[in-house]
Formats: sequence, C-alpha cells, structure tokens
Amino acid sequence: MQTEWEFERKFLVSYVPEGLLDTRKPVAIRQGYLATEPDKHIRIRDEGGNYTMAVKQGIGLKRRDTRITLDSEQFADLWPLTQNMRVEKQRYRIDFFGAQLVIDIFTGNLAPLKMVEVEFDSEMSSRQFLPPDFAETEVTHKKEFQNVALARFGLPDMVIASGSTKSVSINAGSI
Repeated sequence: MQTEWEFERKFLVSYVPEGLLDTRKPVAIRQGYLATEPDKHIRIRDEGGNYTMAVKQGIGLKRRDTRITLDSEQFADLWPLTQNMRVEKQRYRIDFFGAQLVIDIFTGNLAPLKMVEVEFDSEMSSRQFLPPDFAETEVTHKKEFQNVALARFGLPDMVIASGSTKSVSINAGSI
C-alpha cells in the first residue's frame, strides 16, 4: 500500500496548441467511484491496463492519496459497482520547464472538457509554477471540476465558444 500527500494544481485547457499532442501516445483511463463523501472518496482506475484502488482525502491543492494495486479480475469484479459514477479520458504527459503536465482529454458525456494537472513535491513549488498559455482558468479549488464531481454530476455549466472551454460558476452541491 502506498500513501502520500499530493500537491496538485488543475486548469481548464482553452485550446491545445497545434502539434503538441501529435507525437505523443495517449493512455486510456477509465475510473469509477465506489463511495463518496464531501472530503473523501474511494476510486478504482484502469490506466492503460494498470489497475488500482485509491482512497483520496481532502480537496484542492493538498490531498492524501492511499492506493493499492488490483489485478484485472478484482477490477472487473468492482467495475459494475461504479455504474453512473465514471470518468473516461485520454491522458497525455508532457515535460514543461522542469514540471510534467498531465493533459486529460475527456470522452463520452464529459467531452469536450480538457484539463491540465501538474503535481508538485511541495506547496511552495506549486505556488511558484507559471502555467502555459493554454491552461487558461485555474480550477484547483472548484469542487465541480474534481473528477469525483464530474463522475457524479457530469459537466459543469460551461460556455463552449470557438473550440475553447470556459467555465461558469455553478454549485455542484455536496461532493
């Protein structure tokens, strides 16, 4: 079992720069939620054939992540329990001035949502990070953009204009 604190910032992607993803191979991710509380949830994930179960605690910048590895049979047994609380996306990893950007292109009922996440080793380094131009709106502290909220409630109210995604504040209720 692996337990660690995460420092993560999350941004909406307003556009994907031409050619940025052309030479990168995405990893298909499907994840579902077994249980949710306002500041804790249990999630299973298939990330390109690597199966895990995680308990995530906290919201916003600093969260605790405790995870275990599952085999494919365990994942298959648990997956039906996540009905109506799932997220599917294509994930790209890109090096960016000493950081690694994780660009998620959501599919299914969450398309056309695109987000970029960046993980840090400390709160200080997270505050010093300057996001790329295409990471337009920070949503780190917006509950409606957490994966668990997207899985439960779907897309937040959004304005889609000329291929870009801009957020409009909503109340996602208790997550």
